[in-house]
Amino acid sequence: MGNFKTSLTALAVALSLTACSDQAANESATTAAAPQTTQTQQASEFSNVLLQEFPGPYGGVPQFDKMKVEDVKPALRKGMELNLAEIEAIANNPEPPTFENTIVAMERAGSALSRVFKYYGIFSSNKSSPEFRAVRTEMSPELSAYSTKITQNEALFERVKAVYESEELQSMGEEEKRVVSNVYNGFARNGATLDAEGKARYAEISKELAGLYNKFSSNVLHDEENYVTYITEDQLGGLPDSFIKGAATAAKERGHEGEYAITNTRSSMDPFLTYSTNRELREKVWNTYYNRGDNGDEFDNNDVIKQILTLRDERVELLGYDNYAQWRLEDRMAKTPENAMDLMMKVWPAAIARVDEEVADMQAIADEEGADITIAPWDYRFYAEKVRQAKYDLDSNEVKQYLQLDKLREAMFYVAGRLFNFDFTPVPEGKVPVFHPDVKVWEVKDKDSGKLIGLWYLDPFARQGKRSGAWATTYRSYTTYDGETTVLASNNSNFVKGPEGEPTLISWDDANTYFHEFGHALHFLSADVKYPTSHSGVRDYTEFQSQLLERWLTTDEVINNYLVHYKTGEPIPAELVQKIKNAATFNSGFGTTEYMASAIMDLLYHTTDPDKIDPDAFEREQLAKLNMPEEIVMRHRSTQFGHVFSGEGYSSGYYGYMWADVLSSDAAEAFREAPGGFYDKEVSAKLVKYLFSVRNAMDPAEAYRKFRGRDAEVDALMRDRGFPVPEDK
Repeated sequence: MGNFKTSLTALAVALSLTACSDQAANESATTAAAPQTTQTQQASEFSNVLLQEFPGPYGGVPQFDKMKVEDVKPALRKGMELNLAEIEAIANNPEPPTFENTIVAMERAGSALSRVFKYYGIFSSNKSSPEFRAVRTEMSPELSAYSTKITQNEALFERVKAVYESEELQSMGEEEKRVVSNVYNGFARNGATLDAEGKARYAEISKELAGLYNKFSSNVLHDEENYVTYITEDQLGGLPDSFIKGAATAAKERGHEGEYAITNTRSSMDPFLTYSTNRELREKVWNTYYNRGDNGDEFDNNDVIKQILTLRDERVELLGYDNYAQWRLEDRMAKTPENAMDLMMKVWPAAIARVDEEVADMQAIADEEGADITIAPWDYRFYAEKVRQAKYDLDSNEVKQYLQLDKLREAMFYVAGRLFNFDFTPVPEGKVPVFHPDVKVWEVKDKDSGKLIGLWYLDPFARQGKRSGAWATTYRSYTTYDGETTVLASNNSNFVKGPEGEPTLISWDDANTYFHEFGHALHFLSADVKYPTSHSGVRDYTEFQSQLLERWLTTDEVINNYLVHYKTGEPIPAELVQKIKNAATFNSGFGTTEYMASAIMDLLYHTTDPDKIDPDAFEREQLAKLNMPEEIVMRHRSTQFGHVFSGEGYSSGYYGYMWADVLSSDAAEAFREAPGGFYDKEVSAKLVKYLFSVRNAMDPAEAYRKFRGRDAEVDALMRDRGFPVPEDK
């Protein structure tokens, strides 16, 4: 939402953006009316680009070509000053509180600061530097204090409470009612009901946490940037040509021409561990990656985690909760940590049982080859690939030859056209400012009416200063309460760029991730809501839409038209496609277990007394109790678990990917059952109407029931992963 939402997400932005979708930390209130007028007039007078209204075409676009680190600090401070003045005006309005003069006024406020946060997010995630990190460290406590001034503004909360308890509420539309409820709960759940002493301590804790989140993410980024493994030509055994060329380019960019760089990111680590025949190097790269933030030096995160857990626990105790997870999940679909853990435990036994089978298959091959080893974590991907070839005659590197980044993007556009009626057209270079030459932009229009929906930005490649992983975000969201706005959505990845003049080839898993993140963008682009607050997602639901979109990668229309060989242009052979489908549940034990270990640990961290937790020991002890296979580690080990410890977007909520996957598996079966399959017009229309366009303007559980006619069931997920369906249904 406007000022209140901006105030709370200030922390999320300031503390580093780590979620798969950064939407919640990047919503914009595009406005034009009353309380904003003074701010807009002032902002237009500023020489500081970060505060200025977005100029140019498409309803205005960020001036990414003019952003400078030195502008961040003064822009943040001025934006906070302007926003707090608006807050005071709303809080002290002599008129009786109404939806319009209180809630809508808050939605409308904070636009200048919201614009600053767009640039701040780019500096934090896409263009980080030591200079920016110093600014972020300095500003984190100021942003926290600013946020607290809003959440603890008693006069403002009294007005919100009056609207929440008013007769007016009963006559409002459904979206308006939900906005009021979300705004009220946002205050109540963030200390507004505490006494003076409690509020002071709450504010102090929030400020301390802001600094710790910043420190955690900076430590991880330090290890990602500084622990690069350089290898020589005689150490390239087993590696595909495409990977070798990308590693050579990465080394050259880092001043190591003639060598090959294995960067400390998943997109580099994963293929190296899959193909390298050098076991000693595999172990080194594995350790380098999984020890991020856990090297016993000044950038070690173990103590940071302990401090975060202790402060979080104290903060929710002030609010009357038994533990942090209880507070965090109250407004999620799961409702309680017990419900979330129950879902995990329904799947966990089948996942680790499958791992045992996978390891046995790998060990058999290693023994047959006379390797004289016991499968270790750095062997898993390497021997899994051998099993894949042996059991399914499927070579991941062969598949990769048909997975060109540009062609997959065209495939995503095709799917968006069929399901959402969107048409994507490249924006001529130079028409829209970008923050790096790799970033490209497309116009998005309705295919029938030609109406402009917005723009889609794509930043696909890894580079220094860019955080690892893949994510989606918005620079402006669709709202109508103050006039219709155009959407500015973006996708960001860390693919290793192909050599000059050659296409970028990616793995099947990366292709799935590409579709996944595009699902978030489609969620932004298809929105049809009135207010900014309606974009604030329910975390264990917002991954559902993106996980569902992954299913379209394997549709015949995509496979037959967009998966073509990067040299010959020949379509992927039908027999290779069949192998891919036959192997669809291959290695599901590994994928499910490494994810779930992180999700379970997240819940355990936040339901256990922090006094009893030493992170390094706690991780080992709890995983041992779960019978965690020793050949696998958590997907995100504690010291690098940015989803949970460099902000609060996914804290106590990493289970949400599994919760969302239950929904996506169940929804996918609705398409399979339809006459038109995955492109069935009737089911597609319901998909857009109930699952994409409404955002958070409708209760997610109700929205899903409107789409499916019932609640989702876990059986579909178990079938998808090739696990036995529980008999006690």
